[in-house]
Amino acid sequence: MRSAHLALCAALCAALGAGGCAKKKRAPLPPAKPPVGWTEEGVASWYGHPYHGRKAANGETYDMEKLTAAHRTLPFGAIVLVENRDNGRRVEVRITDRGPFVDGRVIDLSRAAARQIGMIGPGTARVRLRVTGYGPARAAIGGAFAVQVGAFASKENAEALRERLEKKYHPVRVVEREGSATPWRVLVGEKAEEEQAQRLAGQIRRETGGDAYVVRLASPE
Repeated sequence: MRSAHLALCAALCAALGAGGCAKKKRAPLPPAKPPVGWTEEGVASWYGHPYHGRKAANGETYDMEKLTAAHRTLPFGAIVLVENRDNGRRVEVRITDRGPFVDGRVIDLSRAAARQIGMIGPGTARVRLRVTGYGPARAAIGGAFAVQVGAFASKENAEALRERLEKKYHPVRVVEREGSATPWRVLVGEKAEEEQAQRLAGQIRRETGGDAYVVRLASPE
């Protein structure tokens, strides 16, 4: 009887213990959108080619000459002040991409941002991050400009030109214009200002000897 009583007590204790575990509170998850003023410290790196001209994680075309950055968890559109702890120089960037996926690194800067805080040569730097605000998760491109360098009836010919131009220019895309006898257009670049696109068109004309003129990109919405 005594052994049966002990066994019953043990079973009750085990049940109570299991119930206690089930009710144990989990550690709170970090906020999805850290408040303005949130800080982080670690090592920054930077990235340029071959990612220049490719799509960033938020859907924008990555331009290494813009002040943007990649972070593993901050929301797209977060505005972050990055301070180089070694020289005190600062730059403000917008989060548009994901990374860096290297232990100990907290942010991957565009080349323009890295240049501004003096870390192009070293490649990495000790930094302090501070969220200063939030902008759009993705920049609108309805008002952006590109340079048209060719129009073809054959998509294959347009793709062949794209492949040749991609060796030097970024981004280069083939876009269909419906209702045209030459619907396949080859576009180079994606500039926020028409003046920037005009400079790119002049550069292409000098370097290729072919036609190049500015066109407005259609909004993807």
